[in-house]
Amino acid sequence: MKLLLVCLAACLASSAQSLTPQQQKIVEAVNADRDESLRLLEQIVNINSGTLNPEGVKKVAAVLRPQFEALGMKCRFIPMDEVQRAGHLVCATPPGKGKRVLMIGHMDTVFEPSSPFQRWERRGDEAIGPGTADMKGGLAIMLSSLKAMKAAGALDDANITVFLTGDEERHGIPASISRRDLIEAGKNSDAALEFEGGVRVQGHDEASIARRSSYSWSLKTTGHSAHSGGVFGQVGFGAIYELTRILDAFRVQLRETGLTYNVGLMAGGATVTADGATGLTATGKSNIIPPTAQASGDLRTLTEEQYESVKRKMQAIVAQHLPGTGAEITFDEGYPSMPETEGNKALLRDLNQVNRDLGLEVMEPFDPILRGAGDLSFVAPYVASISGLGSYGRGSHAAGESLELPPQVKQTRRVALFLYQLTR
Repeated sequence: MKLLLVCLAACLASSAQSLTPQQQKIVEAVNADRDESLRLLEQIVNINSGTLNPEGVKKVAAVLRPQFEALGMKCRFIPMDEVQRAGHLVCATPPGKGKRVLMIGHMDTVFEPSSPFQRWERRGDEAIGPGTADMKGGLAIMLSSLKAMKAAGALDDANITVFLTGDEERHGIPASISRRDLIEAGKNSDAALEFEGGVRVQGHDEASIARRSSYSWSLKTTGHSAHSGGVFGQVGFGAIYELTRILDAFRVQLRETGLTYNVGLMAGGATVTADGATGLTATGKSNIIPPTAQASGDLRTLTEEQYESVKRKMQAIVAQHLPGTGAEITFDEGYPSMPETEGNKALLRDLNQVNRDLGLEVMEPFDPILRGAGDLSFVAPYVASISGLGSYGRGSHAAGESLELPPQVKQTRRVALFLYQLTR
């Protein structure tokens, strides 16, 4: 065992020694920025930037903007008032050489001002706070990697655009407006890098070159209101039986590889009232056949073709009404899928060359079924794309969300050299 450890240390040292002088300068600059990057991370975590808190999102942008401008990047803030969202921060280097690289992140979190989870806390090598892992830690990595390139003189000729959305967790509707500028940036890029959280499988780092879609659906059923003694007869089955028929048919008939479809909310009775964006309120009695019922859920697919196919199957199931009932299903805007492509595979190969240069293990593709949807999917049809370049953490979207601090530096080194390689 001791011999194995000695050999491993020697291999890592050999890999590190293979770096060019400029690569070594980048690594040293990342190391030197560690404490400053951590202070910035604490500062932005302590700013509430829930998606529906536009002023908070703008405060995060106000902290980050001068940091990017200090690197010689030109920044602009794109308001999104027309879709009731804060807007996006976009910073770009002057036109340079090499591939046009788009770095994608988001400034918002799922924690609104009403959440009791609001403040940064340090516990040894762990940082706990709202948005630490998803994805303010990734913002710190983005900025620190660019600072390292600047310090090493490698940013001057680079062609890099940073696009930070203000509503990734709940994008403004319609997406044709809220993602218009991001899509345009993707069309004018050669590679897109997304800084959602890094992932490990059995202790090994992996990267995402495919992501599933995320769409929502709403189902409404109707029936004839009458005394319960007449159920199943001429009056019919009522709205709740029709709702449960449809949902059980979904459960039984739709299963296929890569597809999930969840029922997250349902209610039925004499009346059903929508309570804001998150609730339904029902009234009724046990001896009344219910005239109305509703359910809603999400739908996640590996490809857009799979999404369209499943939609048609769901619509066909809904159309097979029980006697005396009716039903309607609608599908809302969401996040498209990001299929694996040859361009995405090539980006992962480039990233793994960086891993070899740093003496790190090769990263395998992360199973898209295990990763949620994100902004990268909007640009993936137009540009080679890769995700998972952000912080390593746990508990995203839940109180107690945290990130591991030691991997921040490792991930920043990896990203900085990846940017250097892509922009040469």
